[in-house]
Amino acid sequence: MSRLNDIPIRIEPPARTGGLGGGVTAILSELANLLVEVAKGGAPTSVDLRSLPMSPQDRTELQSALGTGEVRATLDADGLSSLRETSVSGIWWIEHRNREGELIAELIEVTPVPQILQSIADDMATSARELRERITAGAPRFIEGSEHATRQ
Repeated sequence: MSRLNDIPIRIEPPARTGGLGGGVTAILSELANLLVEVAKGGAPTSVDLRSLPMSPQDRTELQSALGTGEVRATLDADGLSSLRETSVSGIWWIEHRNREGELIAELIEVTPVPQILQSIADDMATSARELRERITAGAPRFIEGSEHATRQ
């Protein structure tokens, strides 16, 4: 019979509950692949972070790996949205919140400019017509009295 002291003991780190484990590296690899495709003219794409089994540690690790870039934007449309460029050009971390401030979407977009910031062609055409109507109607007055208009 063995003595208790003869039994080998090994101390292991606590098991992770949930999360991606080594999946953060897999996400980064996928983002690199997507970035190559978008840089070649492929369609912008996004990764829905809320659909992934990410632990708080995974999220922190991913944010740290991507870093912080130079551009940040905040939109106020039925709740606040924050768009943050990462230190990796073309990769954006985007959060959308409802009016109550609850996080309703969290995405990583691989794109030169986040789609929500881009003007829609139909809206631009409508705005051009409306601007021409303002000019024709003589309003706003700054158009008539502008420095540019008096030089002509």
